[in-house]
Amino acid sequence: MKQLYGYARVSTREQNEDRQIIALREFSVPADHIYLDKQSGKDFNRPQYKRLLRRLKPGDVVAVKSIDRLGRNYEEILEQWRLLTKEKRVNVTVLDMPLLNTQGSKDLTGTLIADIVLQLLSYVAQTERENIRQRQTEGIAAAKARGVRFGRPQKQIPEDFFFLREMWRTGQISGREAARRLNVTHNTFFKWAKDFL
Repeated sequence: MKQLYGYARVSTREQNEDRQIIALREFSVPADHIYLDKQSGKDFNRPQYKRLLRRLKPGDVVAVKSIDRLGRNYEEILEQWRLLTKEKRVNVTVLDMPLLNTQGSKDLTGTLIADIVLQLLSYVAQTERENIRQRQTEGIAAAKARGVRFGRPQKQIPEDFFFLREMWRTGQISGREAARRLNVTHNTFFKWAKDFL
């Protein structure tokens, strides 16, 4: 008897998967048949996805909210589609794109249309990912040009740093002792000492 499964993925632990889970439940996927990974789609080292693959039998149905849940890389999406539909011989339903439903007609025209739409959507998903990366790079460059600083704010140099640096320079105390008295790491002390030579 064919089984209905769902797969959901979010890219980070902070992202919320509720939208995907609700859509899968509305598609009648049983709660214990929904597999969720919380990590990037850059690779397929995803434990829940692997568990789902092991459980699938020919004729089963796998539902995903959108095609990019299988991955954001054009080649990987096509490879996973091939693995699911050809090797595992399961049906795939993409809830956001009814044309990518392999449960319907298995005739040549239906297969051709699904394959064309899949290739187009996979290409769009990868292009969007590259555009996002490009916009991030441009945004960071623009912010830096405006003087925005990234990373941890620089620690203020204590007033007695110069006195302790002089004691260290003349060999009266060690760098570690100077750092301890300043309540900073010895790496910070040596960085300051180098900056103010």
